[in-house]
Amino acid sequence: MKQRLDEARWSALRRELADLGSGQADHGTPELTARLLYPVTEHLRALDPNVVLVVGPRGSGKTTLFKAFFSNDRNLVSAVAARMPRTPAPHAQPGASEWAWVAAHPAGGHFPDTQALSKCARSDDDAKKIWHAMLVRRLADRLDERWKEKLKPILAPKAAELGDVLAAYDAPETNPTAALDALEYALQQEGRGMFVGYDELDTLGGFDQALAARMVRGLVAFWSDYSRRWKRLRAKIFLRADLFRRHAGMGTADFAKLAATRAELRWSDAALLGMLVKRIANTSGGLAEYCKGARIKFEDDDVLRLLPRIERPDDAFPLLHRLAGEFMGAGKKKKGFVRNWILAHLRDGNGEISPGALVRLIEQAAGKDAANQSLRSPRLIHSTALRQALDDVSHGHVTQSISSEWPWLEGVRTRLAADRLVPWERKGIVALLDADWDGSWGSSDRMVRPPVDRPADFLDYLIEIGVFRRRSNDRVDVTDLYLSGLRLRRKGGVKLGRSARRETPPALGRQGEE
Repeated sequence: MKQRLDEARWSALRRELADLGSGQADHGTPELTARLLYPVTEHLRALDPNVVLVVGPRGSGKTTLFKAFFSNDRNLVSAVAARMPRTPAPHAQPGASEWAWVAAHPAGGHFPDTQALSKCARSDDDAKKIWHAMLVRRLADRLDERWKEKLKPILAPKAAELGDVLAAYDAPETNPTAALDALEYALQQEGRGMFVGYDELDTLGGFDQALAARMVRGLVAFWSDYSRRWKRLRAKIFLRADLFRRHAGMGTADFAKLAATRAELRWSDAALLGMLVKRIANTSGGLAEYCKGARIKFEDDDVLRLLPRIERPDDAFPLLHRLAGEFMGAGKKKKGFVRNWILAHLRDGNGEISPGALVRLIEQAAGKDAANQSLRSPRLIHSTALRQALDDVSHGHVTQSISSEWPWLEGVRTRLAADRLVPWERKGIVALLDADWDGSWGSSDRMVRPPVDRPADFLDYLIEIGVFRRRSNDRVDVTDLYLSGLRLRRKGGVKLGRSARRETPPALGRQGEE
């Protein structure tokens, strides 16, 4: 009887471990955001009013942080702000008793659609005007009645009627800058402040990469101009790292100032493992006790719930060993440590690990082992399940990339089918990318184009964002995070669909790494 109860208990823990909230962070309530959010000290610099640009690679948690700030849940914002390093929390800034958080993008039907943008945003200056006009419209309810009446020609048209909005913007009788100056003055007089937030900027323009680039440049240029003018009306622009790098050469002194004070969302190994432990411990009471059984120490926060004290990767290793054992096989010499294998096989070509990929690996492995009666307690995952889950994570990572930020990755996968064995010589991969270069790179009926104009430049871009990795002797490789998802396999490795030992990139100076 006791044995059956124990088996039922471990099976229940595996089922709970298979659902750690992967994919929910972008769509959840403030309570769910608080449960999933792991407050990395370096990331919380984003709360500083002097920080406008919040930059991170794809999957670095920008949207989770955005949701935490702009949920308008005062308890959540305060709980996060209380952990901000050194600089006082925004609501405690001298002279400001309260800061409001206003999401300006995404804004759904309150923002022009792609068709309207393609007609009106024909230059960076046009895009800059659009962002100015949209800011006035977004903050209209904060303006006094005199300004609402004066700006009615800008405020009255629907967002899709962007041409009418811009015509009113350019009319001499309207003065949108003066209206926002008045709001700035009112905020100063009342001892308040306002953050305006922008996220998901890579979705602007749909499949039109040039349009998306103009809109991003216009937004950054607008706030480069006005961040010095306004002190209580401040912006938070959450921007993907490759978009930031490609628009960082704008050259103005004001932009250089924004770039110099940006917050970078980078994850050390200790932060990644702390995030994973927090997810596991806050999924259920049973898993919380399971984590404590590995001697993990926690702080209990009223809003953020159980927060593990993970200062070094070593602090989380006992839990990984309890979950999946210490080695990937029968012994260290033959298979290596589980803790090293997990981190090494999830890195992209830049050595970065997406927090979501780490969570999905554990979820997928636990799901495969949910009915595994051969595991001995307290283990919940077998090393074989981890290897199989890696392929699932790769497929999911590529599929998600295609459906969201990188629709052209479908065309990359199609063109790579002509030579699935990696690594390649540089000239060989350029030739693969050049095949049908002028055709569509997406799976839909709409034309999808790469974000650059030449195959060789596209290869450099794929290396820049970590899909590919540059190796010695002018060769190009693909890490495990993308290998199976792109339907590739390594020369001399196992058949497609099964994991093999791969060469992994160097540490790149990551904090907290062995």
